[in-house]
Amino acid sequence: MSMLRLSRVTRGFDLGAVAQAVALTAVLALGVAGQPARAALFEDDEARKAILDIRAKQAQNEEAQRARVADLQSQLETARRGLLDLSGQIDALRGELAKMRGQNEQLARDLSETQRKVADQSATLDNRLRPLEPQKVSLDGKEFQADPEEKRQFDAAMGLIRRGDFNEAVSAYTSFLQRFPASGYADSVRFWLGNAQYGKRDYKGAIATFKAFVAANPDHPRAAESQLAIANCQIELKDTKGARKTLEDLGKAYPGTEAAKAAKERLTALR
Repeated sequence: MSMLRLSRVTRGFDLGAVAQAVALTAVLALGVAGQPARAALFEDDEARKAILDIRAKQAQNEEAQRARVADLQSQLETARRGLLDLSGQIDALRGELAKMRGQNEQLARDLSETQRKVADQSATLDNRLRPLEPQKVSLDGKEFQADPEEKRQFDAAMGLIRRGDFNEAVSAYTSFLQRFPASGYADSVRFWLGNAQYGKRDYKGAIATFKAFVAANPDHPRAAESQLAIANCQIELKDTKGARKTLEDLGKAYPGTEAAKAAKERLTALR
């Protein structure tokens, strides 16, 4: 548009009003432009506050975690010390156990040695006492217990009579009966005493001994033999009548025995 035309147009308007309109437009423009700026400022403050809150919570969490870690470390240290103490106690117990095991082994050895010594001493004592213990004896169909000394004296007396030492045998048997009157050997001793007396030709003494023996032991295995010995003594004493009577009684009392057969032969010889 040419300046002439503009001039013509502007002449139809109020310049003051135009200026006012322009100023109002500028103010409105500024107002509209300032609203986003203030909103942005408000949004930044809230974000910073949120960030600060997050940081504060993070700091609290970190502090709590550090406290938890410190507590766990304390518990771990306590547990470690407890384990060390327990390990020390276990080592001490192992030492005590080893010591006790050694003591038990020594006690076992001592006990074994003591038992061995006791066994040896017992065996020695048994060997010493065995000769003194009563012994079972079977003689003339009779079983009994006899002291070793009884057996020794009886065997010694039997040895004398076997050797024909009748005087000593009589003394030995007589001494035996005086010392051991209730001995299980007593009956047999009386029988052999009569034989010893017969051997030394003490016929009257032998008759008395044999009669006492038969009277006390009529069922003794040697009773019939004793009756025959009495008859022999009577024959030696020339008591033929008495011998015949004794031989007859023997045949009646003990028929079927070897002594009864011998008595029958003697009777025949006496007639």
